[in-house]
Amino acid sequence: MSEMRYSRRSILKTGAAAMAASALPAPMIWAQEIKDITLRQFGTGVSNLNDVARKVKEDLGFTLSMTALDSDAVTQRAATQPDSFDIADIEYWICKKVWPTGNLQAMDTSKIKNYDKIVGIFRSGKLTPESVIAQGTAPHTVGFVEGPDSTVFAKEETGWMTLIPTIYNADTLGIRPDLIGRPIESWAELLNPEFRGKASILDISSIGIMDMAMVCEAMGEITYGDKGNMTREEIDRTMAIFTEAKKSGQFRAFWKTFDESVNLMASGEVVIQSMWSPAITAVKSRGIPCVYQPLKEGYRSWGGGIGLSKNLSGMALEAAYEYINWYLSGWVGGYLMRQGYYSAVPETSKNFMTENEWGYWFEGKPATDTITSPTGDTLAQAGEVRDGGSFEERMGRVACWNAVMDENRYMVRKWNEFIAS
Repeated sequence: MSEMRYSRRSILKTGAAAMAASALPAPMIWAQEIKDITLRQFGTGVSNLNDVARKVKEDLGFTLSMTALDSDAVTQRAATQPDSFDIADIEYWICKKVWPTGNLQAMDTSKIKNYDKIVGIFRSGKLTPESVIAQGTAPHTVGFVEGPDSTVFAKEETGWMTLIPTIYNADTLGIRPDLIGRPIESWAELLNPEFRGKASILDISSIGIMDMAMVCEAMGEITYGDKGNMTREEIDRTMAIFTEAKKSGQFRAFWKTFDESVNLMASGEVVIQSMWSPAITAVKSRGIPCVYQPLKEGYRSWGGGIGLSKNLSGMALEAAYEYINWYLSGWVGGYLMRQGYYSAVPETSKNFMTENEWGYWFEGKPATDTITSPTGDTLAQAGEVRDGGSFEERMGRVACWNAVMDENRYMVRKWNEFIAS
């Protein structure tokens, strides 16, 4: 339960207090009690940002205590320690592992003010009516349950969501163009012997296996039935290809955290690797050339959202819904989009971005002035265009989503053997 000083003396717990409270306007009660609430949130460093916590305090009055972990630690905590958090800021593939534990509560979409403005990816699975749903754990397949107490994922919108979507992106390989000196157009380049000892892949099995699949398919070595739900034979063949590359010295390192990926690329120790958008931003902010390279086979995508602990109730639960509505109202979306991510409700984010920023990050237009990060570092100059183009061009070319497979345990065992080989 949240750390709330009022919890043992809540004005709503006794009849007399309730009568006294009824004489006060609801906003006054909220203003008196909200300052005593601390909501404990955890997730990856991608979106558990100190600037967001500061803005919550400023705009809503309560405290958001954030803890940033790597993806595997996030999964473990959400699945095994429901008393340790109020808000789980997690990815949808993680939800597939966590939801069956019963540690999260379904959320009522009628309480989400901008629900009707959430992009179709999270509701129907389609960016446009003509879109083809990509392989893997597409967010909408684990985004709804059949009712408030259900543990069964629903096939369509039901009014009860597992996570309220917040952030997503189309991921690809990061490269150092100054050190490579030629065009990079395919995922297959990750295993090109030209980059022996200067390549890297992330050591998070459920994500890394998807990057591996993109590479193996691009090389023409394997054609998967579903990259996000491999057979044991497909897993074995994938691991064999990468184990051979590893033993030949292809990889400089395997990273788990944002900072590790930034340091590998900024130092020049690695010139091509699995990478996340803000890591590219962080490298470029140091004045070092770094590109999030569009590739002909398309993108590996992911989406994240806010989940609520099953133990959250009362005023703390209302504060959590207030936080979610605030999150989708635009300020956070604008902040994240200036890092290269996308907001689940782009329409509201536009209000917190300049015309130049919106044009560059969302519409794929050439910058009309300097583009800066949320912290003011220069990322692009006038005339430059975002890698991959517009929102529709990038999210419309998603080849697969981060996934949890039916053979997940087998895959994790084989992944660990690969890392140890």
